[in-house]
Amino acid sequence: MALNREGIFSRTVEDQENDIKARQSNFEDQAWKQWPAKAQFEGLEEHRGPIQLTVKGSIPAWAAGSLFRTGPGLDRVEGTSRGTHMISHWFDGIAHSHRFDIIPPESSGGSTSVVYSSRRHSDALVAEIKEKGWQTSISFAQRADPCVGIFGKMMTVFTSGKSNNNVAVVPDMPGGDVVKGGESSKEKALYVLTDSAALSKLDPKTLEPIGEARQQSLHPSLKGPISCAHSQRDPETGDLFNYNLDLGGRFPTYRVFRVNAKDGSVDILATISGNDYPAAYMHSFFITENYVVLCVQSTHYAWSGMKILWERNILDAMKPFDKSVPCKWAVIDRRQGKGVVAEFSTPAGFFFHSVNAFEEQVKDESGNSHTEVCMDAISYNNADIMQVFYYDVLLDRNDATKKNMLDKQFYKTMQQRLSRYRFRIPSKQQSKEEKASAVAKEVLTIPGPHIGELPTIHPALNGKPYRYVYTTNNRGLYIFADSLAKTDVTTQGVLIWSGPRGHSPGEPIFVARPGGTDEDDGVLLSVVVDGTLEKSYLLCLDARTMEELGRAEADFAIPMGLHGAHQAKVRL
Repeated sequence: MALNREGIFSRTVEDQENDIKARQSNFEDQAWKQWPAKAQFEGLEEHRGPIQLTVKGSIPAWAAGSLFRTGPGLDRVEGTSRGTHMISHWFDGIAHSHRFDIIPPESSGGSTSVVYSSRRHSDALVAEIKEKGWQTSISFAQRADPCVGIFGKMMTVFTSGKSNNNVAVVPDMPGGDVVKGGESSKEKALYVLTDSAALSKLDPKTLEPIGEARQQSLHPSLKGPISCAHSQRDPETGDLFNYNLDLGGRFPTYRVFRVNAKDGSVDILATISGNDYPAAYMHSFFITENYVVLCVQSTHYAWSGMKILWERNILDAMKPFDKSVPCKWAVIDRRQGKGVVAEFSTPAGFFFHSVNAFEEQVKDESGNSHTEVCMDAISYNNADIMQVFYYDVLLDRNDATKKNMLDKQFYKTMQQRLSRYRFRIPSKQQSKEEKASAVAKEVLTIPGPHIGELPTIHPALNGKPYRYVYTTNNRGLYIFADSLAKTDVTTQGVLIWSGPRGHSPGEPIFVARPGGTDEDDGVLLSVVVDGTLEKSYLLCLDARTMEELGRAEADFAIPMGLHGAHQAKVRL
């Protein structure tokens, strides 16, 4: 099939229907059995380094800086008081962060070099598991140990657990601490986030854990235990945005806030509470030039979120997905202190990752100007995608992949799409009835495999109109990532990079060429796991053509992880 080829190839909007069928055929043919995946998840080691990687080809000197990545590492804890503790879900793998230093040549004619180091940073959690033989901390989806009785489960409700932040990294955090002592004395701590109000602090040079922070230390009202793994950053000011979810009180309360880059002060932009905004699992949100846009998705928690304490994990605390429960959206002013300026709904659904959002000025039939907001996300019709990331499914243990992907039809329900919703900001305050009846229209849909997951755009266009999005793509050759895609949201065409069978790429990070004016003038950096050789390499692609410019090879497997950030080298 044309979709399954290696190399670089393009597909057009006319190919969408055939490529959807080809992807489904790959799953039905159980193509995952021919895709070596063990090296992505098992036997992953720390390499505190620094280790010089072998560079082949050429990585542009202007891409110099540090690529930080984080994600799940170990899938088990050996030597506990009750034997080996097996971790159920990939999102709960022991936190493992990485640093790739891209070093420009010292003289003209020289070559760019790459130095690598990594470190686990959930030492307290591992120690707790070794002592008790099982995990007491709240996880994403750790399955209950059948040997732990009801008394043990009840006791953990009242026990504070150890953190395992392993989703996103934020260098140069507004309001963040400066690392004291040593070579890193003038650098801010590296912060690692998950969907919690607790953050891990790492030394950015050594990746050594140096403490934890809570959002409440930024502002006393940010007292809730839940937040968003993906904060948003204003590309011009550097201000950081997020929300805090407090489960106390009659209704759960969302507080949307801004951390000002210039002085670390915090502004509460909106406080949202009531029947229309139940506690829900939300992994990302949106900003535009003037607004923060929050979507309370259909993934509601039971017992107003308090079931998390009983289940001790996020996934089992969610209510069964109900396709009659719509998503509820709130548009919050971030410039003039007006709070919530619009509310609307969209059909039931779920997304892990927002792509981008932006505003457009339009005129109605009478010539009056209006602001419309467009929100793009990698969307799903339900929440089945969360079930796919159990290690048993990813590694095809005990035929779990077939049981879930084919028998339960997950290969169809986990079909992602880029969805764009458009909504007109009302010219006057909405009435209660208008808030309840307002809906946004889905005006653009691009289905997988012409779009993938872990989306990246040119960072300067965050909150602004854009054209290109880069993703890890899935053509049905494996469960998750089997290629990289550059999708044109204007033409709906896609350019795909595919390595040899078993080469699984991680999230692509866009690094813009200094002084470049075109949106795709830059490079993509992606950690690729070669499942056959059980080694990894940092891949550098031309973001315009998706052609390989160079790679930095390791003699060992580096997990592709979840998310990362590139911190450019300061140019003197």
